[in-house]
Amino acid sequence: MTAFITHCWKNARLDLAALLACAMLASVWPCQVQAEPAAEVTQLRLEGGQDSVLLSAGLKLDLPMAVEDALLKGVAVFFVAEAEIYRERWYWADKKVAGVERHMRLVFHPLTRRWRLAVSPSVIANNGLGVILNQTFDSLEEAMAAVRRISGWRIADLSDIDPGARHRVEFRFRLDVSQLPRPLQIGALGQSDWALSTAASQRLVLENLK
Repeated sequence: MTAFITHCWKNARLDLAALLACAMLASVWPCQVQAEPAAEVTQLRLEGGQDSVLLSAGLKLDLPMAVEDALLKGVAVFFVAEAEIYRERWYWADKKVAGVERHMRLVFHPLTRRWRLAVSPSVIANNGLGVILNQTFDSLEEAMAAVRRISGWRIADLSDIDPGARHRVEFRFRLDVSQLPRPLQIGALGQSDWALSTAASQRLVLENLK
């Protein structure tokens, strides 16, 4: 009987040691779950129109809770879309031949319970100067649907494009933390919730623009 109890005790100690070893390994090599990106370019299309290059893009853009909370408290949140065209050169660094920006300011008005989206080709000042489009929406989802969709954006003149060279378009989209109120800027430093950005590139083929 004593031998049986001793044997069981040894097995129990071995099982406990195995569990402790597994726990230690899990703490050293934690299981990594690949999270889906909060921002992603799902569509990028280039076309021609009236002697110009037009860009259309679709975005997958999920606002983190911290950003949504700031919006609901009446804090304006800014997004920036950038498009640049580079002429490729084998003998030197590629040359940028065109570049444009689109700035978007999204803000919630608690009194009217409506969302306002302003769009401008330059940084939007507090006085609203330079804004070329103002839209209002009944819900955040409707407003974000407009942010996620860029259609027929003129990014260059066809005269900027050398027919005998190869070009590519670099598209970037980001949440602009630099335009947040100062206390939020400091709080957002190093916070992944506010590091919202994505990018994509595409070859520019002149034949496809005609």
